[in-house]
Amino acid sequence: MSNSSSIRHFLLLALADTRQLQLLHFCLLLGISLAALLGNGLIISAVACGHHLHTPMFFFLLNLALADLGMICTTVPKAMHNCLWDTNTISYSGCAVQLFCFVFFFSTEISLLTIMCYDRYVSICKPLHYGTLLGSRACAHMAAAAWASGLLNALLHTANTFSLPLCHGNVLGQFFCEVPQLLKLSCSKSYLRELGLLVFSISLGFCCFVFMVFSYVQIFRAVLRIPSEQGRHKAFSTCLPHLVVLSLFFSTAIFAYLKPPSISSPSLDLTLSVLYLVVPPALNPLIYSLRNQEFKAAVWRLMTGLFQKH
Repeated sequence: MSNSSSIRHFLLLALADTRQLQLLHFCLLLGISLAALLGNGLIISAVACGHHLHTPMFFFLLNLALADLGMICTTVPKAMHNCLWDTNTISYSGCAVQLFCFVFFFSTEISLLTIMCYDRYVSICKPLHYGTLLGSRACAHMAAAAWASGLLNALLHTANTFSLPLCHGNVLGQFFCEVPQLLKLSCSKSYLRELGLLVFSISLGFCCFVFMVFSYVQIFRAVLRIPSEQGRHKAFSTCLPHLVVLSLFFSTAIFAYLKPPSISSPSLDLTLSVLYLVVPPALNPLIYSLRNQEFKAAVWRLMTGLFQKH
């Protein structure tokens, strides 16, 4: 038995048991991290430097790339360090910082994906009002609201979680610090306050999910009413990348947090966490750029411009 004042570090769930698998996981995480850094870095650079990409869709994509970079830099470096040096510890303060950053970027990403869904809805269902509803000021306000809500959510969860007395050891059943695992270590009934806040946050996330589903139902109805096949194909091609990202992110995240306890296991929890935390930041740039000729042309101009300078 111990309390939070005596805890100096937490023990994280190891990604692998053998040294060979630990080094393999390190190499895989390194490859995914480099892909995420390169892909999201290209998005940020191309949108920032390409004036013709200063549109609402690419503005929100730039913000999503920043959130993706933050997400992967929050959890992956520590996991790579633990794999490389065969350890599984994280300091008390390091755990608090990691939890804050995880909730901040995770919440912001959900908000940005919801806003991007609204952007697609207005673009296809209300094209005549697009300039009015998604002007530069409105876009800036929506992006600021997404980051501010993520910051508030992170502050509330971190302050509430680390104010709880912890007396059930210091072993976390996850490879990073997250609220549900820390709540399992609490021995005070005041954890119900944080549990209520967690339920509220999940409910807000579910409302965002419902809004996205409703929006895409309206989008598909509007697309099917387009008379020309070329017009329908173009409309679908602008929505498909966002829909793929949403499906991957939400399906794994929802299942990870709402699955029944009877099928829960450390290996399953670990796999799901990697699928919604590590994979999307690396895949998002690829998914969004594959079917967007305008973006690929901007990246090509950026790359050729850099080579010409050297």
